[in-house]
Amino acid sequence: MSKNIDWANLGFGYVPTDARYVSWYKDGKWDDGTLTSDASITMSECACVLQYAQTVFEGLKAYTTADGRIVTFRPDLNAERMIDSANRLKMPAFPKERFIDAIKQVVAANKEFVPPYGSGATLYIRPFMFGYDSIIGVKPANEYQFRAFCTPVGPYFKGGVRPLTVRISDYDRAAPNGTGHIKAGLNYAMSLYAIVDAHEKGFDENFYLDPATRTKIEETGGANILFVTKDGKVVTPKSSSILPSITRRSLLQVAKDYLGLEVEEREIYVEELSEMAECGLCGTAAVISPVGKIVDHGKEICLPSGMNEMGPITKKLYETLTGIQMGTIPAPEGWIVEVC
Repeated sequence: MSKNIDWANLGFGYVPTDARYVSWYKDGKWDDGTLTSDASITMSECACVLQYAQTVFEGLKAYTTADGRIVTFRPDLNAERMIDSANRLKMPAFPKERFIDAIKQVVAANKEFVPPYGSGATLYIRPFMFGYDSIIGVKPANEYQFRAFCTPVGPYFKGGVRPLTVRISDYDRAAPNGTGHIKAGLNYAMSLYAIVDAHEKGFDENFYLDPATRTKIEETGGANILFVTKDGKVVTPKSSSILPSITRRSLLQVAKDYLGLEVEEREIYVEELSEMAECGLCGTAAVISPVGKIVDHGKEICLPSGMNEMGPITKKLYETLTGIQMGTIPAPEGWIVEVC
């Protein structure tokens, strides 16, 4: 039984739900964890997360499938990525099996908030971890909280898909050998100035270049980038400072195994952009956000896919992956994890 929510008009924002999961790390170990109805967090003004931004997070969704099951999509990869992120910030890893169990507990406890199949809405799940105890010297915390909450969200594109206009940014998203490859809150904080500036100047997003040479495409502030070449090959940028998007990795496998397309992960230079036929931004929220125009310091690169709809291959990738998520297309083994 679903909550009495107007699913058709639900926005993409935070709606408190009944339960969330909390586990504490103290004295060198994680406790057993529990569900709680308390959505608040109380901490010291000197908490490490407030002073030194020691926090990592993940994002995934739960869906109601065509046959009425409630499922999540590839939570094992979210668990592995959070472990990598925690290791990079000298935080204790939350075990993979416990991560997946926490997600199942949160979704099951809030199953009335999972939107019905066909509504266009989903249940967004946000696991996160942060340094909790008081730290005034620059060093890792001694105590941590792992938490996971969820919120129902409407479709990312209300009123249909609108191809984006993006710009080549003069700002750097990440430093060489820095933290660009992990999902840390500090990376997203660094992108806020640039995205607000882009919006003020009429652009939807920023394309960030490699910080060393500023000649190669990397990613946006919150999504990986996927291109389709004019001969139908699906290509994505390769770099050690790009976050390994689960959506992007899944789309590449879909392109290869379901659509029979040639797939390549390689360095992509700015000078190649005019040779691309389609472009999309890959992420949990929208799956693929199509790009219609790229602006490089006044030079407009208009992709053949246009500004009215997704390109044909991008659209097929989107429809196939969402079909897998919603249970209308058979999924590769292990991709769909049933909750109830």
